[in-house]
Amino acid sequence: MTRAADAAEEIRHRIVDFSDLDGWHEDDHAAALSVFLNTCADMKTLEWRSLCRAAAEQKNAKAFFELFFRPVEISDGKPMLFTGYFEPELSGDIKPSARYRFPVYRQPPEARDGRFLSRREIEETNVLAGRGLEIAWVDDAVELFFLQVQGSGRIKLPDGRFIRVGYGGKNGHEYRSVGRELVRRGVYNVHQVSAQVIKNWVRRNPVEGLELLRHNPSYVFFREVNEVPAELGPLGAMNRSITTLRSIAVDPRYTPLGAPVWVEKDGESKIRSLMIAQDTGSAIKGAQRADIFFGTGDAAGREAGRLKDPGRMVVLMPIQTAYAHLPVDAQ
Repeated sequence: MTRAADAAEEIRHRIVDFSDLDGWHEDDHAAALSVFLNTCADMKTLEWRSLCRAAAEQKNAKAFFELFFRPVEISDGKPMLFTGYFEPELSGDIKPSARYRFPVYRQPPEARDGRFLSRREIEETNVLAGRGLEIAWVDDAVELFFLQVQGSGRIKLPDGRFIRVGYGGKNGHEYRSVGRELVRRGVYNVHQVSAQVIKNWVRRNPVEGLELLRHNPSYVFFREVNEVPAELGPLGAMNRSITTLRSIAVDPRYTPLGAPVWVEKDGESKIRSLMIAQDTGSAIKGAQRADIFFGTGDAAGREAGRLKDPGRMVVLMPIQTAYAHLPVDAQ
C-alpha cells in the first residue's frame, strides 16, 4: 500500500451536533455570516453557490448556519495546533534616504524560472539595485525579513498614505528557520523562541544578527496590491480581504476554502468563535491545524506571535456533503 493510501485511511470524519460546540450559542453569528459572504460567491460547487445565495437573504445568521450546515470534525491522528498570523506594518518611503535604506524588491525577470541568488548573495552584491525593481525603502532590516516571512504587509509613508504589498515570488531557495538555528546554537530553548524574541536578539547583536538572518537563504519578492483599500485586511488565498479574528488559514486538502469553521482554541486566552477558512500557509499542514488572523500592525503581531495552543476545529459542511464523507456503515 502506498503512503498516500495510508494517509487517506487515517482521515476520519465525524458529524457532531451544534449543541456539542462549546460557546456556539454565545457567538456573534451575524459577524461570521458577513465574512462568509465576502468569499462564498467564489466557491466552485453548485451546493456552495446555492448556500451563498441563501446566505445573502438571511436575517437570522445563527438559524441559517444551523439549518443548512452540519458540523464535521475532521481528524488525521495528529493533535490540534492553533497559531496566529498578522499583517506587518513597516515605516518606509518611495525614495531612499539615510533613514529608509532597505529596499522592498519586485521579482526580477531572471528569478521567475527557477533558482536565483541566495539572500546573502542578493544583499551582499546589490545585484538588484538601480534596476527600477524597488517598490519602496523601509527603515528596519529585521522588519523587512519578517515581512518576507509573512508574505504581505503595509508600508506607511511619511505623509500618512499606505502601500500594500503582497507575495510576488521567491528566489527558489528553501526556507530555513532562524528560530531553530538559535535553538541549535544554544541561545534559547525551543519554548522561548518567538518572532519578537528573534527580533530583539538581532537588534541587540547587529553583526551576528545579520548573519543569523542570512542563515535563511530564501528571499521573497513583492508586488503592489493596489486593489485593496488600506482600511481593509490583506488578500487571502481566495483573493479577497481577510478579517481580524474571523479569518483563518487552513490546509485545503481537508478544509474547503470559504467554509465556516468553528474554532475552540484553548490555552491562556480561550477563543470560541465561528471563523471562515479564507487563507492557506506553507506551514499549515493537517486536518487539525489552523492559523488565526490577528490583524495589522505591531500589537496584532505580538498577539499572533504568542499563540501556539491546542483545542479543536469543526468544519461546517453543507448537509449533503457532510453525510457523503461518512463511511457507508455510519450513514
